[in-house]
Amino acid sequence: MSEPTTETRYQVVRNDEEQYSIWAEGRPMPAGWHTTGVTGSQDECLAHIGEVWTDMRPKSLRVAMGEG
Repeated sequence: MSEPTTETRYQVVRNDEEQYSIWAEGRPMPAGWHTTGVTGSQDECLAHIGEVWTDMRPKSLRVAMGEG
């Protein structure tokens, strides 16, 4: 008899350069990254990032270009 599988839950994280990624819930957060409050499956989190991360340039570059 096989054991039930549980799908890994993820959280959307963002760094100070406003770059996004996902991180497995329950794992220690890497330095410089912060949770955004969005959690779900890998696909759900990646879909959210696709909606909100429309400018891939790091914040420091946008600021240097006078855009941020």
